Amino acid sequence: MNKMYVVKFFIISILTNVLCHVQAMVNTNLHLQNLRCELLKNPIGIDVLKPHFSWEIESNQYSVYQQAYQIIASSSLDKLKNNEGDIWNSGKINSDKSIQVLYQGTSLKSGEFIFWKVKVWTNKGESGWSTVANWSMGLLNVKDWKAQWIGCNRAFAWDRISKFSRLSARYYRKEFLVNKKIKRAVVYISGLGLYELFINGKKVGNSVLTPSPTDYDKTVLYNTYDVTNDLHIDQNALAVTLGNGRYFIMRQNYKPQKWHAFGFPKLLLQTNIEFEDGSHQIIASNNTWKFTADGPIRSNNEYDGEDYDARKEMPDWNNVGFNDKDWSYAKVVSSPLGKLHAQMNEPMCVMKTLQPAAINKYKNGMYILDMGQNFAGRLFLKLNGTKHRGDTVTMRFAESLQHDGSLFTANLRDAKATDHYVMRGDVQEEWSPQFVYHGFRYVEIKGLPRDPSLADFRGEVIYDDVKNVGNFTCSDSTVNQIYHNAYWSIISDYKGMPVDCPQRNERQPWLGDRNTGCYGESFLIDNAMLYAKWLNDIQDAQTAGGSIPQVAPNYWFYYKDDVTWPSTYLSVVDMLYNQYGDSVSVSKHYASMKKWIFYMQQKYMKNYIINRDSYGDWCVPPESGELIHTHDSSRNTSGGLLATATFYHDLLLMKKFAFIAQHNEDTMQYNYLLIHVKKAFNDTFYNASKYCYSNNSVTSNLLPLAFGIVDKKNEQAVFDNIITKIKNDFNNHIPTGVIGTQWLLRMLTKFGRDDLAYQLTANRDYPGWGYMAASGATTTWELWNGNTASAKMNSQNHVMLLGDLLIWLYQNEAGIKSDTKEVAFKKIIMKPEINSKMKFLSASYHSIYGQIISNWKKEGNNFQWTIQVPSNTSAIVYIPAKTNNKILEKDKDISLNTNISFLKADDGYNIYNVGSGKYDFVSVNIID
Repeated sequence: MNKMYVVKFFIISILTNVLCHVQAMVNTNLHLQNLRCELLKNPIGIDVLKPHFSWEIESNQYSVYQQAYQIIASSSLDKLKNNEGDIWNSGKINSDKSIQVLYQGTSLKSGEFIFWKVKVWTNKGESGWSTVANWSMGLLNVKDWKAQWIGCNRAFAWDRISKFSRLSARYYRKEFLVNKKIKRAVVYISGLGLYELFINGKKVGNSVLTPSPTDYDKTVLYNTYDVTNDLHIDQNALAVTLGNGRYFIMRQNYKPQKWHAFGFPKLLLQTNIEFEDGSHQIIASNNTWKFTADGPIRSNNEYDGEDYDARKEMPDWNNVGFNDKDWSYAKVVSSPLGKLHAQMNEPMCVMKTLQPAAINKYKNGMYILDMGQNFAGRLFLKLNGTKHRGDTVTMRFAESLQHDGSLFTANLRDAKATDHYVMRGDVQEEWSPQFVYHGFRYVEIKGLPRDPSLADFRGEVIYDDVKNVGNFTCSDSTVNQIYHNAYWSIISDYKGMPVDCPQRNERQPWLGDRNTGCYGESFLIDNAMLYAKWLNDIQDAQTAGGSIPQVAPNYWFYYKDDVTWPSTYLSVVDMLYNQYGDSVSVSKHYASMKKWIFYMQQKYMKNYIINRDSYGDWCVPPESGELIHTHDSSRNTSGGLLATATFYHDLLLMKKFAFIAQHNEDTMQYNYLLIHVKKAFNDTFYNASKYCYSNNSVTSNLLPLAFGIVDKKNEQAVFDNIITKIKNDFNNHIPTGVIGTQWLLRMLTKFGRDDLAYQLTANRDYPGWGYMAASGATTTWELWNGNTASAKMNSQNHVMLLGDLLIWLYQNEAGIKSDTKEVAFKKIIMKPEINSKMKFLSASYHSIYGQIISNWKKEGNNFQWTIQVPSNTSAIVYIPAKTNNKILEKDKDISLNTNISFLKADDGYNIYNVGSGKYDFVSVNIID
């Protein structure tokens, strides 16, 4: 007994020492956070067979670099806790890669749920295991779908199929019995155009206006919900309301040569139930479901609004026990032409709520509600309908008011933008529309049963469920308001696709609006999945020959074969690679981009010049306040110059993409075209005696300068012409339209005129972003003179004129930019410009690696700068400095910090290599 006791004690001691040694190896200052699969947090129902993983390393230590990682993925939590990676155990992989790590496990199956975790080894020790993350697979094969498409391919007596279509919502329900204990239950659903799903009387999920819009003839998206906790052992009820969305289009029997129509709404739904005893049950949409269109939503039209008759409500229609004997049986209908795919971009949700700023009685029982902010969303109202059964409350929406205080609606064109609510006569009634959104600040309300108060209303802001990743403030209140306006326009126009505006009879995903816009937006919003989805829309819209339209999805058939608008396809791919390290999109879309390049080259290029342009430098500031477009030819830019310069830039991108996507065999073709296009461009458009291009418009000179077409020896002279033109012809105000503004501020800064870039931004008189702010705008306008121009085209909530403004604010003014080789901010270039009149600036950007901070101020003669560099990255830091002046870090000479190494002094900066961590710099006696 004594010997056995001694042996046991010895073994226990050894194990204890080993365990203590292992624990000692774990660095408790290393934490892993923000685990993502396909850049989504715990996504459900994906259809990517080899997903990618990303994580962030959080540490209060300096110069932390990952050296290895291990991922374990398991089919159950218990297995994951025991480190049993039956799905995947990567083992220890010697790599510094912590973003876009490719899955290398077993073949994934339909409906599979996977739990995963990660740990890393760094130069500062080993982390513990991360918290558990998960993802699940959708239905990967056609045979996995047992559901049938159901619908009703006709209108009813109360509907109207005409230009201004009115089609009521459709209601579907199915009861079923569950008699065993549920292990897991999942719903897969696609409701076209839009749906809301209910189980046992409660809405499932918090998304609205779902699924995201597509060209339904090419792609149909479905959503997945884990409803394990929504079902119970007993009778259950599934219910769905179908809205029209972009499937039953807003203008029926109208301009069929322009409008893409699809048909009547339809539903596909499948509930897969797995029981604890291992058996399964499937509840699928088919002709046993019940259906009615005679419910409270009498019409839902994205342009015109929603009509709701509360008297037609069907209490508990979506719950167990509802008497549906008067309902019809659903009919099985033909499938949409498009292929089913899981929705991989974030759904739309009510992301914010706004309390109204004021309500004023207008006339004849009408009130004007001021929300205080232009936005896209809907109005929630509550009222006492006692003794008012059958009376109608009418709500008309607009962005601004006329001088007499009434709504200004001329810029909505023929969009009615009106909701109607018919009261049921109860003491307390509450309502907001289900299947529409409006772009508005003001609401005209009539028919209220009594005088309202502000508490009776709430604005519900709707946009994609994307994270805010950027913040920016500075000493200039005008610039802060400009940033505010840009942010609200961006979120207003994220609608499962990037649209141009949220208010009028358009709301289309124009490519030209997002060429550099997507890049600037990415500093404010985590837009990776939205734009990856949009690339699929563009690819779907491409013709077999290679043509790319101006609008994608192609709800409008606009195939004009110009260059500047379709080039956005390439720009979005480039943005996703630069900002998120997304090389998958490069490879996935390479063939389609190449097809377009050679389609345009073979069909339209003559002597290496392309004279294909539809829009010019769209919306260059006109010389008169009431004009939409300038009549001054000196402000316009040659279409051939715009097209050819942009095509040259596209060729540069394709050469880059060929390397990333491993199509090096194409590089020779791109090089050949680059050489000849550059020569032809300069031979055709360059005026050697005047050192300018074409008619010497700012954009004519700006594009070749930005794209590297100008011979080095002539660059300064060409730039000088830009400065002269801005000064003499535009009085140091914005001189460019949509195309030129994409490069304006960055080029001014690159050539030493950051002071002028700042002035163009902050000017409070016409034209410029500051003029919009000074005029009371709370979003960005479509036109530089959007408060005075013709109502035919003056959206007051738009993004196309943002150009490179946001890129400039972050990259140049804040000094937060990714290296072009170690992309996605693996290596950060931090170089703030301090030559403007800004006295301080505070900016942050949450990159895919973690939070980057740049806060600087000019105080006395010193420049003070606090920066933060995320773990597993490094930064090249440019500290403004005069020759031999003192630079401190945390009040000590910078040379004493071993995490900082001096590289060189250059052009007014001391340049250092800096490891991760937070630093406080002071450059002494730098400010004159």
